[in-house]
Amino acid sequence: MADDATSAKKQTAPKRSRRFGYEKGQKLAPLPERLAKLGLVRDWDFVLHLPLRYEDETRITSIADVRYGETCQIQATVTRSELRQSSGMQLVTQVADSTGTLQLRHIHFYPSQRKQLAPGNLIRAYGLVRQSVGGLPEIVHPKIKACSSTDQSLPSTLTPIYPSGEGITQTWLRKRIDRAILDVDLVDLVPNDILQKLSLPSLAQSIKELHHPLPGADPEAYSQRQTPGWKRLKFDELLAQQISLRHGRKLRSTLHAKPLLGSDGGWEARLLKSLPFELTGAQLRALKEINSDLASSHPMHRLVQGDVGCGKTIVAALAALRAVDSGTQAALMAPTELLAEQHYQKLSAWLKPLGLEVLWLSGSLKAKEKAAAQEKIRSGQARLVVGTHALIQDAVEFKDLGLAIVDEQHRFGVNQRLRVRSSSAEGSLAHLLTLSATPIPRTLAMSYLADIDISVIDELPPGRTPVATKAVSLDRLADVVAAVKNSAAQGKQCYWVCPLIEESEKADLTAATMRADFLVESLPQARIGLVHGTMSAEDKNARMAAFAAGEIGVLVATTVIEVGVDVPNASVMIIEHAERFGLSQLHQLRGRVGRGSAKSFCILLFDPNLSQTGRERLRIIRQTNDGFEIAREDLRLRGPGEFMGARQSGVPALRFADVQTDAELLDAARDAAARWLAEDEAKALKHARRWFSGGSDYLDA
Repeated sequence: MADDATSAKKQTAPKRSRRFGYEKGQKLAPLPERLAKLGLVRDWDFVLHLPLRYEDETRITSIADVRYGETCQIQATVTRSELRQSSGMQLVTQVADSTGTLQLRHIHFYPSQRKQLAPGNLIRAYGLVRQSVGGLPEIVHPKIKACSSTDQSLPSTLTPIYPSGEGITQTWLRKRIDRAILDVDLVDLVPNDILQKLSLPSLAQSIKELHHPLPGADPEAYSQRQTPGWKRLKFDELLAQQISLRHGRKLRSTLHAKPLLGSDGGWEARLLKSLPFELTGAQLRALKEINSDLASSHPMHRLVQGDVGCGKTIVAALAALRAVDSGTQAALMAPTELLAEQHYQKLSAWLKPLGLEVLWLSGSLKAKEKAAAQEKIRSGQARLVVGTHALIQDAVEFKDLGLAIVDEQHRFGVNQRLRVRSSSAEGSLAHLLTLSATPIPRTLAMSYLADIDISVIDELPPGRTPVATKAVSLDRLADVVAAVKNSAAQGKQCYWVCPLIEESEKADLTAATMRADFLVESLPQARIGLVHGTMSAEDKNARMAAFAAGEIGVLVATTVIEVGVDVPNASVMIIEHAERFGLSQLHQLRGRVGRGSAKSFCILLFDPNLSQTGRERLRIIRQTNDGFEIAREDLRLRGPGEFMGARQSGVPALRFADVQTDAELLDAARDAAARWLAEDEAKALKHARRWFSGGSDYLDA
């Protein structure tokens, strides 16, 4: 026995704090900091910290009735307990009740647990039952409780299991949450007629049942958030979000912006007249909506969304010229230098022949050039400016910015969008127009974009060629190279996009460089070019210009060419390791081809060891070219936070509701928010503050 005791000591972990469950001597951050990481600051935060799942310890199952693969609780007497050597020391215990014998196994254990499981002790064990090697039913690492008698009372509710953090035990969390439930005011703020219409239970009942479901309740229904109590909390959360967004819209209506009315025969009219193409009906509709907003003395906040190649840039350019015609400045900001340069070149090609100079500003300009550009902006000499984040640096002061345009707006943070629109003349805000090439599903727009106006360009210009999409295993790389060789021999141009292997430009560059070297060897007759994010703006421009001019046949690139690049003669897009890209990103890349009259192809090269999610992505992208359908599927696969960049949106995030599966609740919350704000704004805002604290400064971002 002495040897056994020594072995047990060797296998035990350091002693843990009885209160918080962390190792003694381990240095942890102060408890408030650890709780804040979980979002637990106010009593209401604890009340809304709902369980991940539940355990049913309200009943005892006799050993004869346990079922393999099911979780249960047994009450039995320890008949045998021993240490066994099996790739480390294990504690193996046999327990018995009047109906049979069951085995408990601890691979990691403490001396206190061995003492608790001494022969003769009456215990309760909870866990998942499986069959042991010896044939007995077995529970590995069960939850153990000592029993003082056979008729010891059972819990009256299901046991909640909460999301936790370092050094924070379930026992402590349960006590703190129960105290918060007693301390907060659970009075219903939502009008009773709204609750009755949706057959929703009271808030107090819902909160108490979600934390402590009654015996007989279905743990699975609670864990899957399918009970009336869950429905009530989802509705309250959606209602709070809609109230916040609508209130933000109302606050913006009290702010001032210069009305931009344009002028007859101005730059806007001249550009329209000079264009070699007609605007589509969808473009004209979007432009009409924008111009109506610009004519208001309240700041516009409008998003123009549309599929790849729908013509958002010309709409943005015409809106910018209306600002210039109204005597103010306009600025267009893009998230990457390559995309910003593409906009600059396109606008310059349209406007320079008409006599209007477009100013370029980026971080890569030499100090002297940057200072000269900043002075032109400050003096008002620069009427239309295109650039990157450099537009919102402290050194940049607009004389009178009338319109700020932000492309790929989800890539910018809240503070950045606030900064660009606050650069107007003193006492007013600039109008804000944001662009997105990722169509946003209706439910997501209702939830995350309810405070802004949306224009949809849902019509492609004539002449766009449908792109045929094929998925090919990397095992057939040689076949793809042969097809590229044949295509290049016919004078067709090709993109070859390499994936971002790690979150670093270095790894990204290595992958593209290696593929470019491989293609130079494999296709000695083809002209291979390489473009990547770490190249200087001058080199990227030169390489892209060479590709556009047909001097490069195959352009190997990283995802820097995802948006903005327009080469009509490029008819083949190869995306290597396509399974690593999101659906919307694949669609964006595919949109780089099919811009001319030639039949175009997108080849998705995938790893043969494809995950189920990767397989699903490739199936969807092959089956449809509809950006709106792809966006809906992307939302389903990725969730709203990642899809929208919601952490940067400034919009209160949803923890419980799902904008797709809870679409009916979202509709009801939207209507209820409008009515409640009209009837009792103070009470509606009190409800919103229960759910969301802070971030109100960002409602207009």
